[in-house]
Parts: sequence; C-alpha cells; structure tokens
Amino acid sequence: MSDGFFTADLAAGIAPGDPVELTGLEARHAGVVRRLAVGESVTVTNGQGLGVIGHVTAVAKSAVGLVADSVIAVPVSDWRVTVAQAVPKPERAELAVDLMTEVGVDEILPWAAARSQTRWSGERGEKARSKWTSAIREASKQSRRLRFPELGPYSTVNEVAERIRQADCAIVMHEAATRPISTCPVPDRGQIVIVIGPEGGLTDDEVRVFGQAGAAAWSMGSTVLRTSTAGAVAVAQVRLLAELSRSAETP
Repeated sequence: MSDGFFTADLAAGIAPGDPVELTGLEARHAGVVRRLAVGESVTVTNGQGLGVIGHVTAVAKSAVGLVADSVIAVPVSDWRVTVAQAVPKPERAELAVDLMTEVGVDEILPWAAARSQTRWSGERGEKARSKWTSAIREASKQSRRLRFPELGPYSTVNEVAERIRQADCAIVMHEAATRPISTCPVPDRGQIVIVIGPEGGLTDDEVRVFGQAGAAAWSMGSTVLRTSTAGAVAVAQVRLLAELSRSAETP
C-alpha cells in the first residue's frame, strides 16, 4: 500500500502525468523519516477529497517530487457523522481524535461539558486546537483518507443542542441508557450527531437539554468506555447500522 501525504497545492484539473511536489514538513517526513526512494508509489491528497497516486521522481530534505499516475476523488457524501466530543484531558485528547478519524468521523465538535477537567481558553485553547488539527491530519494520512474530518468550534452545551436540532438523527451515548445502540434506527443518509460526555459522565441537566433538542440516549454495552475511546466505538457502530440500513433498501 502506498504512503499517504498531504499538500494543499493539489488542485482540480490535475491529470495523470502532471508533477506534484511535497515541501516543508511533508518533504522532510517523506525524505528523511520515511526515506522514500525514487520509483516508490505514494498517495498525496489535499484533504478536501482530491488525491493522486504517483511515483517518486526526486528526493531531497526540502522537496520531494513525484509524477501523478492516477487521479482519485471522493465526493461529498449524503451521509455525514459529527461527534460532539467533551474535551478530555490533554494526554488522552489526541488519542480520541486519532481513533475517530481512523474509523470515519466527518466532523469533531469539541465541547465544554460541566464535568470536563480541561477548558479551552486563550493561548491554552489555541494550542489545544492546533494539536487536535495536527492529530486529524496525521490520522487521516495514516488511514489514507482523501477528505479530512473538519474540526468544529469549541462549543457550549446549548450550541451542541442547536446542532442536535439540525440533525436527522441525534444520539447521546450514556452509561445509564437501557436501549442498546444496535437497535437505533440510524438512517443511511443525512446528518448524524453523536454526543460523547466527559470521564465524569454527563450531568442530568445536560441529558435533559440534549433530550429536549431531539436526541435519544443509547447504550454501547455493559462496560463503561473512556471518553477517549467512546467516540470511535460509537462512530464504528453507527456506520455499521447505516450500512445495514442501506443494504436493506437494496433489492
């Protein structure tokens, strides 16, 4: 399987035979860390659904050149899943973002839960957001995603509730819920919002606000997951349910 790299310079209209160049940190990673050699196959994407598979033609610390062999594109899907992720502790946050990206989340919406032990504000918030953005990019490249997930704004409970109102299906993962997520009627198209609480759990007031906005509480099983892994597990389960729904519609 070819390696995955990123360049924002990849634009519509690129065709097989066109040159592509990696520069800056991507070039260093390709040439110094991964030690790519001339002739090797790589996948390069702009993170917005467009990519090429090409072969390396030149390798240097400051630039890696290649020629596109084929062009690949991923259109915007009519099924989109957003995870409203209560901000975890910094040492576990990047794991949460990495795992959700790998299993196919379309947007991550960090939010300030009442029991969150970490708050984003000022310089601290800017640094945290930068780390989440970097984690999304690296996980996207590793998992060969051509369209990278979006990182939404740091949100309040009420702002998450507004996103729930706009969704076609809204799910709150809650350890006290009695209905298993396997029975949730997930549609195979539209906007899906999944709410993940903090390590200390959602408060009764948060559950009430989300419920009034139109979300239902579901259980992922008999064990209680960490907030850093719950989002990825929820996305994987919801994606499977959507696929089953799509298969049931196919004659």
